[in-house]
Amino acid sequence: MYDVIALGELLIDFTGSGANGRGNPLFEANPGGAPCNVLAMLVRLGRRAAFVGKVGEDLFGRMLKAAIQECGIDASGLCLDPAAHTTLAFVQNAPDGDREFSFYRDPGADELLATEELPKIEARIFHFGSLSLTREPVRSATRSAVERAKEAGAVISFDPNLRASLWKNLNDAREEMLWGCSVCQVLKVAEEELAFLTMEEGLEAGAVKLRERFPNLRLVLVTRGKEGSVAFWKDLRVEKPAVPVNAIDTTGAGDTFCACCLHYVLEWGLDGFSEARLGEMLVYANAAAGLVTTKKGALLSMPTPSEVEGLLARCAGR
Repeated sequence: MYDVIALGELLIDFTGSGANGRGNPLFEANPGGAPCNVLAMLVRLGRRAAFVGKVGEDLFGRMLKAAIQECGIDASGLCLDPAAHTTLAFVQNAPDGDREFSFYRDPGADELLATEELPKIEARIFHFGSLSLTREPVRSATRSAVERAKEAGAVISFDPNLRASLWKNLNDAREEMLWGCSVCQVLKVAEEELAFLTMEEGLEAGAVKLRERFPNLRLVLVTRGKEGSVAFWKDLRVEKPAVPVNAIDTTGAGDTFCACCLHYVLEWGLDGFSEARLGEMLVYANAAAGLVTTKKGALLSMPTPSEVEGLLARCAGR
């Protein structure tokens, strides 16, 4: 049995990389996709991980398959479609490392994963995001995979990763993301996504509203960018600041954070937390998320445990 199986998009992030001598913009092809980013960090942490998804049987698809295998992710659940193109995302970074995406995906191969192509879903945790809910047939495949994972006893983890340009209607986006909230026990959500889902301005009000509506939510993790992160578990609310770094590309920061938190869930179980343990988890996850922003790309840029511990030691010595 795997520690974590993730389903969703695997794509190329073309990250802005300056300009050539004539002033034309240059882009670096970085393997990416939120679910596989999560798995890449989990493998760094010593976990056994497998990916389920689809890419095109093209130059980029073969590159992506090789990349996740290089990371140590089991690629046996990755389908290569000769009739579809691999999804591409062009990423433009601001001076502070934040980014804007332009997707080439209508449809991309990841959207064409069908239920009959699903492998056996057996893992301690099953993780998925919202990009596999944007259209059929991958929406039905995702729902089927969630049900199979639940039947096998997995903890369900969900990241409502909002990319507004990929939805024809934002009301549909909210409805599908709320479905994801209804089936998971672990929810990792950015502060702005929490506001989108709940239509509440305050973080506390949004978290309370979501947890009251979905009592299945055992652990809610809210990322706040430069402000750090917050965890809600039972009647506890624990908040920790971000670890200061020189960010150049924030792509994958939330995925790295999510992976570290799932690592703690694997270690302690959903009943094994305390205020101190939640705080330790957030500090570690914030540090790892900070480190991945100091490099371009995400999937092949995940920090090692020694790098995370080194950053924390340096911060503690200030």
